[in-house]
Amino acid sequence: MVTSLPALRCTALMLAVSVFAFAGFARADDPPQPRSETTAPAGQKGRGGGAQSASQNSPSAEPHRLPPDSTTKQTLDLPGRALNFAATAGSIRVFDGKGEPLADIAVTSYELDGADRATRPVTFLFNGGPGASSAWLQFGAAGPWRLPLDGEALSPSASPEVKPNAETWLDFTDLVFIDPVSTGYSRFVASGEDARKSFYSVDGDVNSIALVIRRWLEKHDRLTSPKYVAGESYGGIRGPKVVRQLQLQHGVGVRGLILVSPLLDFREFTGTSLLQYVATLPSYVAVAREAKGPVKRADLADVEAYARGEFLTDLVKGEADKEATNRLADKVAELTGIDQAVSRRLAGRFDVGEFRREFDRKNGKVTGRYDGSVRGFDPYPDSGSSRFGDPSGDALQAPLTSAAVDVLTRKLNWRPDGSYEVLNGSVEGHWDFGRGINPPQSVSELRQILATDAKLNVLVAHGLFDLATPYFGTKRVLDQLPAFVTQRVKFVVYPGGHMFYSRDASRQAFRGGVEALIRE
Repeated sequence: MVTSLPALRCTALMLAVSVFAFAGFARADDPPQPRSETTAPAGQKGRGGGAQSASQNSPSAEPHRLPPDSTTKQTLDLPGRALNFAATAGSIRVFDGKGEPLADIAVTSYELDGADRATRPVTFLFNGGPGASSAWLQFGAAGPWRLPLDGEALSPSASPEVKPNAETWLDFTDLVFIDPVSTGYSRFVASGEDARKSFYSVDGDVNSIALVIRRWLEKHDRLTSPKYVAGESYGGIRGPKVVRQLQLQHGVGVRGLILVSPLLDFREFTGTSLLQYVATLPSYVAVAREAKGPVKRADLADVEAYARGEFLTDLVKGEADKEATNRLADKVAELTGIDQAVSRRLAGRFDVGEFRREFDRKNGKVTGRYDGSVRGFDPYPDSGSSRFGDPSGDALQAPLTSAAVDVLTRKLNWRPDGSYEVLNGSVEGHWDFGRGINPPQSVSELRQILATDAKLNVLVAHGLFDLATPYFGTKRVLDQLPAFVTQRVKFVVYPGGHMFYSRDASRQAFRGGVEALIRE
């Protein structure tokens, strides 16, 4: 998931790498011996201090430790097959350079019985936010059990009962779902501001996830297995950086990277950038056309050509050019169905919030942000300001939270205290995105990991109606990559929103694409 970001970080989720060494590569339950050459995961721009805070505060925080790992044997009965596997719910503890505990990172893994560990692939998955747990990918797309996420049909009071997932990836890869600190049941062990800053930053977050992957591989004797990384939303920022960190700092090579509805570059959505309007226009039109019948990306070829051509040309001319501005505004009104007068008032430049409110305003409804094809009632239809939530996302949190807790406690027999955080807004609110003229982006790391490893392949998947991370923004970014990577980066767009896998056909097609990547 991607949460709304203020000012510098205006849209979506899930940043340039500074190199930080993590302390004491210890097993999950064994604190390391102090080592002078290792340090805590430092904050952005070298601001450390986590070691001191943890040392001072960890004794009082120790009662908050997560319970021991729980491994259970499971059988999944699916059409035409049955999968027998071991499910482990537990955590990996992160220490600072003095051997003091900083945080417990919750991890849920599924390993197929009878497989050769040396050749059996393993995929590490995380969502975005920052502040989202991995429940979205686990119970929406890849895990052995799935919660139906049926857009308008889902409500907060819907049953949280999960069903066997016929599209689970477990047939062809073992799965490890990671909940970054303060999401799911993951939590700080050390208290204090310094400990929080160590993880609530672009670089500290990447470092902690890379360390957890390395620790899990060692703990489960899987260092020789083929390895894959999958990230959703803000996971598009995390993913390439985590792979780069694994390559350079942890001696771990990754065969493939899967990016789901990713955000790759915050500069697209910063301030007055004209590219934000180019990125969103095809998704706006997809929403409008979906209201009249099914839509595929091929049906938007005319809009994509217009967005990168005449639309951009007229944008660049500026509002001082009345002829270009009116031409642009009238074309946007024609494509989206929004009233021409409204489009002219906004000069054809609709930000996401304005489009969501104006598209079906005559009926008192707003569109979803995560899925623009989903509409719900505006609670304040006559208000001069926008005071509405997201009908495509808000309704999911209650059933998804209950489903995650039920699976972990009842099926997997792991019972932490405290609340399960499926989407923790306070994380994004305290996140250090960096300062200065370089907003977060992972395109540099994407180029580097592809150049470093000629065998690494990337799958990038988007939903047509996603207004949080519009597919055309990613397409423009990928089009700028050097020619040597074009055959190794596959870009696909499915009907659906940010969680396009909520649609049966899109989930099935996506699973096929992931399987093809892993079996290459």
